Amino acid sequence: MILLVLPAAYAETTPKRGSPCSMSYPSDATIQWECRTFRVGESLETLFDEQWIAVARFNRIDRRHVHAGVSIKVPKQIQDVEYFSPLPLLYFAAEQERRFILVNLSEQFLGAYEYGVLRFAVPIASGNGHDETPTGEFRLTAAHRAHQSCRYTVEGTDRPYPMNYALRFHINRAGVSYWIHGRDLPGYPASHGCIGLYDEPMQKEQYGYPKSPELNDAKRLFEWVLGGEVEDDRLIALPNGPRVHILGKAPSQW
Repeated sequence: MILLVLPAAYAETTPKRGSPCSMSYPSDATIQWECRTFRVGESLETLFDEQWIAVARFNRIDRRHVHAGVSIKVPKQIQDVEYFSPLPLLYFAAEQERRFILVNLSEQFLGAYEYGVLRFAVPIASGNGHDETPTGEFRLTAAHRAHQSCRYTVEGTDRPYPMNYALRFHINRAGVSYWIHGRDLPGYPASHGCIGLYDEPMQKEQYGYPKSPELNDAKRLFEWVLGGEVEDDRLIALPNGPRVHILGKAPSQW
C-alpha cells in the first residue's frame, strides 16, 4: 500500500473557485482524497514524481494551470488513480461498432471504444456553462490536423486559437461547428462548446510551457480515429466516421 503524505500546511478546508477542488464528479465517491494547495515553486512533478500524470488526469488539469494558490484533489492512496477512469470498461451500445466515442460530461471524460471495449479514456474540458456542449448521438464528419478557431484567439494575443487534431462531430442550425480538439485543460469546464483534450506541444508553442511536453491526448485520439499517423494538414472528410455519444451534464463549481 502506498500512502501519499503531505504536510498539514497544504490542507485547504474551503476550496477556491476555479480550482479542481471546487468541482464535483460522480466518481469522487470512489476515491479517498484531500484538497491540497500548491505553494510557490511547487509543481505536479516535484510533489508527485512519476505519478504526476495520474494526479493530473484525476483532476482534469494540465501542468500550465497548476501553480501557487491552486488547489487540487490528492488521493490518499496514489495507486487508486494510477489507472483512473470513470467510464465503463464495456459499453454494450457500441459492441457492433469498430470505433465508438463516449463522452460523459458529468465526469468530464472521453472514452474510445472498439466493439464495445474501452481502449483508452482521457479527461476533457467541455462547455463552460454559458456555451454548452451539445448532447445526444452524433457522428464524426471531418478531421483537420491543423485546425484553427475563426472566433477565438490565444489569450493576450491576436493569434487564432489552435485547435490541433480536430474532429468535427456537429454543426448546429446557425452553422456553428463543434469539434473534439487539443486545448488547455484548466481543471473545470472551460470551452465554448467544443470538447478539449490535452495538447502540451501546442501549449509549449503558444505559452512556452511546459518545457518538455508529454501529454497529447488530442493526437492519440485523432490517429486512433484515422487509423494511424496523418501528415496531411488539409480538411479530411469522414463519410462514415465513428459514432459519438455525448451524455450527462457538465458539473458546476461549488
